[in-house]
Amino acid sequence: MKRRREMENGSEIRSVIEELSMVVKVKTVDDDHDAAVQVHQDSAHIPTRPFLSVCNSILQVLDKIGPTMAVLRQDVHQNIQRLEKARESNPSKYSNLIEILRTEVTEGNARKGASCCKAFVWLTRSMDFMVALLQRLAKDPRQSMEQAVEESYCIALKPWHGWISSAAFKVALKLVPDDRTFITLLLAKDENLDTLKEEMQSLISLLVPFLEEIHSILSSLGLDRLKAT
Repeated sequence: MKRRREMENGSEIRSVIEELSMVVKVKTVDDDHDAAVQVHQDSAHIPTRPFLSVCNSILQVLDKIGPTMAVLRQDVHQNIQRLEKARESNPSKYSNLIEILRTEVTEGNARKGASCCKAFVWLTRSMDFMVALLQRLAKDPRQSMEQAVEESYCIALKPWHGWISSAAFKVALKLVPDDRTFITLLLAKDENLDTLKEEMQSLISLLVPFLEEIHSILSSLGLDRLKAT
């Protein structure tokens, strides 16, 4: 109920922080190895349901960017559904998302069709995009939104897109709201610009190490170079 009220008040950033904190909390309880030890896929653990909750919360932030993110938003939604369907097929085994990936890699299906591995990779890249965008906005909330979105896209998504996806994004970029409108949409009823910047920094501080761990896992599984087909 509290989370629903927060979403209604426009605090999407808070919602992502809350969901991501739950992932970190669950991982802290479940992981026995020292946090400083390099992540290996045999011991890696990402709780599936909390992770998908984070992705659902990120959708709410993408919505604020408007039609420009429509295709990305649809992809995120479909990838969440794909992983949720896999989890439901064996809730006990697949409570650890890495088990879903490991199964596909072992069976040779990771790169085939609409695999869960591809879904996870693209959800990760969507979060990479969000981090890049938040880092720019936290540094200068009044900078050009079009420039911030384009720079973030070039860093996180463009290297993995084909020319059709890149061309479509270029067209959609013209629909990005101006900086004042976007910041107003992100602000909760009890927030000002300073508190929003603090929340952005808090989210960045959670997302960056989490994504570093995910990229280490993807690399160990040989999935980090997957491109759009």
